[in-house]
Amino acid sequence: MQFRIAPAFAVSFLISTFSFAQPECEFSHWKSYGATKLLSHPTVSAYLFSSTHMAIDADGAPNAYHPEDVGLDLLENAGYPDTSWWTSVLVPDPNNPLKAYKQTSGEFAGYFVSRTALEDQSKAVTNPARYVDARNIPYLVFPGSFYRLKGTGRLGDLGYALNLSSGEKTSFVVADIGPPKAQLGEVSIALAEKLGGRNVNPRNAAGAPQGEILYIVFPFSSRTHGWPLSVNEIERQANILLGEAGGIDSILACKSAR
Repeated sequence: MQFRIAPAFAVSFLISTFSFAQPECEFSHWKSYGATKLLSHPTVSAYLFSSTHMAIDADGAPNAYHPEDVGLDLLENAGYPDTSWWTSVLVPDPNNPLKAYKQTSGEFAGYFVSRTALEDQSKAVTNPARYVDARNIPYLVFPGSFYRLKGTGRLGDLGYALNLSSGEKTSFVVADIGPPKAQLGEVSIALAEKLGGRNVNPRNAAGAPQGEILYIVFPFSSRTHGWPLSVNEIERQANILLGEAGGIDSILACKSAR
């Protein structure tokens, strides 16, 4: 004997089954940074937060800053030459530490060398390739005071970002440290573009993706790998870590818990 399920019942059964199968948020409140809530995973080294704020970082790009202010970013955003903190953004000239070093050859000869806190220490300090290129590598910037918080991680840690409006997503690396009291949500040009930005302009943040961005960070994941990593390797390793934390669906289940 064959049984036939009435269409209405079948639809109801599928809906109830789908609802039952939805993953639950495994993250819970950990701490706050300003107005931003951080949720942590109980068993995996991972935490998440969301932000509608986005600032664009060009640091590490070989054409980020130029003496005539024709670089990707405004020279004043490097603090040069009016402040003492420009040396954290631009490489000083070894022969005259009071001035920033200019590249002497290559495509971007005449541009300053822009640095990131994460470095490839096998290369010379004056080599632009020592630093994480904001044009090509999706990276997140930690505000200085956030970086100093216990448990937030360190340079070279991996993470994943998701645009909750468009669904676009990308892996990233923590590659720079910003001003102490800055908001969370400063990202490289490449990260902004992978989340839906178009013709992103670090000078005024034009072209940056709009809406809420969800970030998941895997603190101290840098202990298992060195730097540098290719974009493909960042993606591969971040996907493994994301799976261990429950995957995208599990992360999305935390939207209402933030």
